[in-house]
Amino acid sequence: MKKTASPFQIERYKYLPQVPLSLQNPPDRISFRRGDSTESVDDQAQIKEIFPHTYGAPLIYFEKGENPRAGEAINVGVVLSGGQAPGGHNVIAGLFDALKGGNPASRLFGFLGGPEGIITGRFIEITQDYLNQYRNTGGFDIIGSGRTKLETPEQFEKALAVLKENGIGGLVIIGGDDSNTNAALLAEYSENKKAGIRIVGVPKTIDGDLKNKYIESPFGFDSATKTYAELIGNIMRDAKSAKKYWHFIRLMGRSASHIALECALQTHPNYAIISEEVQERHKTLSDIVIDISDIIMRRWNNGEAFGVVIVPEGVVEFIPEMKTLIQELSGLLAEHIKHFSTLNTFEDQSAWINKNLSRDSSYVFSSLPNNIQRQLLIDRDPHGNVQVSRIETEKMIIEMVESRINECKNEGKFKGSFHYQSHFFGYEGRCTFPSNFDANYCYSLGYNAFIMIACGLTSYISSIQKLAYPVKDWVAGAVPITMMMNLETRRGRSKPVIRKALVDLEGIPFRTFLAHRDGWADKTSYCYPGAIQYFGPPEICDRPAETLLLEAGLSR
Repeated sequence: MKKTASPFQIERYKYLPQVPLSLQNPPDRISFRRGDSTESVDDQAQIKEIFPHTYGAPLIYFEKGENPRAGEAINVGVVLSGGQAPGGHNVIAGLFDALKGGNPASRLFGFLGGPEGIITGRFIEITQDYLNQYRNTGGFDIIGSGRTKLETPEQFEKALAVLKENGIGGLVIIGGDDSNTNAALLAEYSENKKAGIRIVGVPKTIDGDLKNKYIESPFGFDSATKTYAELIGNIMRDAKSAKKYWHFIRLMGRSASHIALECALQTHPNYAIISEEVQERHKTLSDIVIDISDIIMRRWNNGEAFGVVIVPEGVVEFIPEMKTLIQELSGLLAEHIKHFSTLNTFEDQSAWINKNLSRDSSYVFSSLPNNIQRQLLIDRDPHGNVQVSRIETEKMIIEMVESRINECKNEGKFKGSFHYQSHFFGYEGRCTFPSNFDANYCYSLGYNAFIMIACGLTSYISSIQKLAYPVKDWVAGAVPITMMMNLETRRGRSKPVIRKALVDLEGIPFRTFLAHRDGWADKTSYCYPGAIQYFGPPEICDRPAETLLLEAGLSR
């Protein structure tokens, strides 16, 4: 063990993750049955044409049975792709234990630094002693991660060459929607080349947007949201104690508001923006500002000059006029990036932008706080696109709320005051020690991934269902990655991608939030989740996320 290990870390090494009943047999005693054949969620003809060798595969369910192939010696590679999420180390632990349980001579190789390691052939062998330093811990530091995309024939050819040269017969890609899309593309290429390498994926993202009927939650969402909810609860207690600040808290979640919704259900804030609702109801930025400032003034008049507002980081892309502005800005900056780089002052940049934007977008841009205008212009990716996740949306809303409240004061409509604090919770949740739920779930996903490879499956994603129930009742299986795909335009080209799951405005979690939020707005109803509990009663330590419980009709 590392000498720098904390007492908690040492104790956590001892935790033995639970797995579903179907995975409690030795790997060569786990077989599978085929379910229904599948189709992609949309664009079926085009997706089938892109994936002729892997499209339409059936759903798979694991059960007790005979599987002699699991006892054959095999080398398997594993890669961590994209941003960190709690539990990644346990996915690798489950994969390792299943592989060695099938045949001790089998070997596991970890590619270093993400998918780039597959292309360049940078890897280490993961041994028992090495792995034991990482069991039940957070982070991806066991082999590191990266954001290189595997999407070109040249990359596929290099990857297959590295795998073949090192006798690797199976590859597990642990990542989000883009990473698992790339896994499917590499698997299709491998099948076309008759390489005989089985490639499977594991669903990961704290954002919660890689989910559907068969992937009930990506791993890491549970631990991250519990971490954020603890911090929000602490701030709520402070706000209620000091009684003088409004706290605006921006949370991760660019493409969907699952994190914001889950944290709201756990903590009961005075106001929480759900981006999908903003888009569905065509709410403007002004509408949001009016909503929040009205609540602030009502609460002041009721003797409560404090509150908490939750803001998902990607909300600006869901506000109609802001979405249009960002699209226009991205187009302008991408097309004229050389000329724009010659404009040395913000004033020159702003003048040029306003001259080239449409009238409506120019008005929106000019109405934004100065520091937000600067962020929209300065923070761009290598292709000239605005990096929305770096916009301090909570500060933009604060400035606009303050401006409206001052207008009301000047008009004699409000006699109180408005004091505020801003926060961004992001990286704090990505590498926390995984909750018991994520420790169990991730270990099961990894164990499951080896069974998939041992059963000869390729272009599948590891699936564990019935997650709101006790672990023994979870259902282990595999889902064809192509089943989750549709076509989307990326950088001007139509590409197959896994469809992101947005918050379902007709779903029970959002409807539960909707039923309570007016009461939470005016009455202080804060709930304090506290820190993640690892030792103690299962009803506290093993409790799934509120979203999962509500979706299963089990919330209490």
